[in-house]
Amino acid sequence: MAADRPDQNQTRSIVPGSGSMMELPRLRVVLQSPGGERSEVPLGLMAVTVGTAADCDLVSKDERVSRHHCRIWLAPGDRVAVRDLGSKNGTQVSGVRVVEAFLPHVGARVAIGSSEIRLELEGGVRQVALSSEGRFGDAVGAAPAMRAAFAALAAAAGTDEPLLIRGESGTGKEVLARSVHAASARAAGPLLVFDCGASAMPSAAESELYGCAAGALPGVTEDRPGLLEEAHGGTLVLDDVGELPLDVQPLLLRALEEKQARPLGSTARKPTDFRLISTALGDLRALVREGRLREDLYFRLAGVEVVVPPLRERRQDVAALANLFLSELVPPRSLGDLPEGTLRLLEAHDWPGNVRELKRTVRRLALFPDLGESAIGALAAGAAGAAKERPAEAAADPLGGVVDLPLKEARDAVLAAFERRYLERQLQKHGGNVSAAARAMGVSRQFAHKLLARHGLRGSD
Repeated sequence: MAADRPDQNQTRSIVPGSGSMMELPRLRVVLQSPGGERSEVPLGLMAVTVGTAADCDLVSKDERVSRHHCRIWLAPGDRVAVRDLGSKNGTQVSGVRVVEAFLPHVGARVAIGSSEIRLELEGGVRQVALSSEGRFGDAVGAAPAMRAAFAALAAAAGTDEPLLIRGESGTGKEVLARSVHAASARAAGPLLVFDCGASAMPSAAESELYGCAAGALPGVTEDRPGLLEEAHGGTLVLDDVGELPLDVQPLLLRALEEKQARPLGSTARKPTDFRLISTALGDLRALVREGRLREDLYFRLAGVEVVVPPLRERRQDVAALANLFLSELVPPRSLGDLPEGTLRLLEAHDWPGNVRELKRTVRRLALFPDLGESAIGALAAGAAGAAKERPAEAAADPLGGVVDLPLKEARDAVLAAFERRYLERQLQKHGGNVSAAARAMGVSRQFAHKLLARHGLRGSD
């Protein structure tokens, strides 16, 4: 019997009021390696992922453990569930290989590779604050893990502390950052976003962040202010901060400490005062261990840290999100306008591209309702599914049905379709090797993984 999915309500007690409190059992997930090394994390509202990849919650050095080996979460009734993530050597409970299974709190033993996972019960309960609202700014979510994130973000909005928002690609980190800015005392000031993974050249990143004096770079004929200066009085969002070039990091640290920025090629320092919000795909402490992020900068970025759950861990929010995206179309639509059975199939999908992928999928279904249920699975895999399944006369038109959208949304839809097909061709050309494809595309491997996740694609490595 499959275990209940991690998006279910695992509350033991909720106290009503302006906010709510959820009581969870005090449990820890412990990973014991063959060499005796022990690592552990508390088990709360967010599922715990175990594997060798740096973005896992528990990182194993066991060669027989897969990159993303298994996931453990609290299920209804204070039960704990484990799910194998398609690992090569499998996940075993009491000597039996499982896909999904429930675990007892005491005495649970899970074997992965040559390592062992066990649960430790600390006793008592842990209280988690929940927002009483099913949305925060433009973000929507009624699942407990999302309401816990909303409560933390609402509290952070009332301070000037640096904020770090972590989550998978497509979970809406930038939307949440914008919502924090709108709820803060700096809402009347500017909100600027810098994509740290957009440029692999330190000089380009430095110029955009700090500004550039005339003549400092080829083609620069007049002084240009940087984002640090322009964000004065407002909020600066560093998107995917883990991709910030190492050479630029000490300059950012100094700017944060001194509240001044020195443009490239200039000796003058510009005063700046802004709220810093950073977003990251994974745990930045893994980057610190790998030497890709300065530890002192990490502590400056993570004054407050909030984790956004992936969509597969809050499937109960799929209907509300789908209706929100459909209501934004012209004319507005709803799930009732889509083929029968759509919601059931949407809720069953794992959404590797998360909320962004869901948004593209339901909007394309609204544009091509004649595709029927058989096409929903293909569409859920990404934007290109619609082009493959639509009638021949529509496929012959490169614009398809996007002419029914506003210009910006139509442009985004066409670019998304191109980007996905381009990525598919690069993966095919390089045998699924993401590192090789990234080199051919001229981007970093981490940025390539970000693009693949955005479109629900995966490489073979």
